[in-house]
Amino acid sequence: MSLVWTLIAGFLYAEIALVLLLVLPVASPYRWNRFFKSKFLAMLAQQAHIYFFLIMGVLVLFLLEAIREMRKYSNYEQTGEVHLNVEMQHSMRLFRAQRNFYISGFAIFLVLVIRRLVTLVSAQANLLAQSEASMKQAQSATAAARSLMEDKKTDKAKEASEDSTLNELNKLREHVQELTSELNREKKDKEAVKSQAESINREYDRLTEEYSKLQKQITIGGKGTTAGSSSKDD
Repeated sequence: MSLVWTLIAGFLYAEIALVLLLVLPVASPYRWNRFFKSKFLAMLAQQAHIYFFLIMGVLVLFLLEAIREMRKYSNYEQTGEVHLNVEMQHSMRLFRAQRNFYISGFAIFLVLVIRRLVTLVSAQANLLAQSEASMKQAQSATAAARSLMEDKKTDKAKEASEDSTLNELNKLREHVQELTSELNREKKDKEAVKSQAESINREYDRLTEEYSKLQKQITIGGKGTTAGSSSKDD
């Protein structure tokens, strides 16, 4: 194998190793994304499309060269008796052309695969970061909603307690008004009983005076009759 095809084969083996690293769970998408966004790769990424098209152009050229060699040695026709060494050299060259075709073809294919894998890994890392940010936002929104609900519950509890205290105050006011009305009625009854007692006392005093007057009259009348009877006897 010539030096050029040795380099292309080494490039192919490196591509296979890189594809295995990207496919197997060796590192998380976060680490790959940080690695892709490192300073060195960021400097290379500015001219990545140039490197990509350059590598693809070189590999396509070697692929076309391999195809040309395959067609050249495939169309070889044996004329008469051919020496064994010539036939072996022809078969060896055809084998090399086929080998170079597969090496360059797989190298081109893996370049496309690696580019796609890098894009997918970066997109996955960005999606994971966005999902984490969305989860944090959702959790903060949920916490805020819970705090608002708790505040509403406390406000409702305060309103309910205020309503209950207002109801109790209204009941107490009504009870005070009832007690005040009863007290006024009792005062009126007491005043009526007092006035009634005063009138009874006055009536009693009047009757007592009349009784004393009658008793005096009776006493005076009894004395007069006693004196009259004594005079008649004389």
